[in-house]
Amino acid sequence: MEEVKHIKLRKNQKVTELLKEMEASGVMGAGRIARAAKILKKMVHNKECKIFFGVAGAMVPGGMKNILIDFLKKGYVDVFVTTGANLTHDLVEALNFKHYKGSPSVNDYELYKKGIDRIYDSFMPNKAYEKLEDFFDKNFELIKNSEDITEFLWAIGKLLKEKNSILGVCYRKKIPIFCPGIADSGIGLMVWGRIVQGKNIKVNAFEDLKRIMEISWQAKKKGVIYVGGGVPKNYIQQAMQLTGGADYGIQITTDRPEYGGSSGASLKEGISWGKLKRNAEFVDVVCDATIALPLIFSVLY
Repeated sequence: MEEVKHIKLRKNQKVTELLKEMEASGVMGAGRIARAAKILKKMVHNKECKIFFGVAGAMVPGGMKNILIDFLKKGYVDVFVTTGANLTHDLVEALNFKHYKGSPSVNDYELYKKGIDRIYDSFMPNKAYEKLEDFFDKNFELIKNSEDITEFLWAIGKLLKEKNSILGVCYRKKIPIFCPGIADSGIGLMVWGRIVQGKNIKVNAFEDLKRIMEISWQAKKKGVIYVGGGVPKNYIQQAMQLTGGADYGIQITTDRPEYGGSSGASLKEGISWGKLKRNAEFVDVVCDATIALPLIFSVLY
């Protein structure tokens, strides 16, 4: 057995130096965050490894957008799967709206009267939806003939030009971006609104499965990173299940496993399905992603 080394804090200590202290401690939450950083480095430096990155939760309203964009820009991501909500918030910011620091204890009806939407303690002006309406009215003809959801989202990203956005980066770097639940979002509502007006859209939601399966089949090694769970996690997991399983895994979640939901299921459980290889290197980090993600990803800087 190795001794638990007690974490030391020092003046002007770098985040990476703190991670080393957490690794030396090696136990509980600190140990898991340090292990996740170590596994992340292995994924990134293994040239044969394709990285599948699944992101759920309110990451854009939670101030994580630039961290996600940097990870995408640096070429670390081969497959990106996220929620329609994160992409909607990303598009809102690309259209020059912002999220603001608020409070969870404020009167929600007062917020409603003032046209402010609350995501716990992050606030967004409801007028952002008016801007979304204008954007889709102006550009619908340019995006409606996309073959699948990935091409549809790339088409939106192309329209954002050099904006600092997830959608824009994925388009420019041609990172396959999957959003199986796109209809369950502000973007989905905008598309539905155009359909109600009598306009047609070509997008085939099932074509994306072919694309993600082909990437997974061709990968010699596979690494999965899950921020939260839900649809993004399961979409990647089913690709792993049918293509031999992942070699590396990192999961950041606050959900519990006892209720049987995918979001709380341990990565180890995936071994029984063939989603994770028996000898895979993996870790479950039980932590708020807005705390864990910056710490883990800082190892790449």
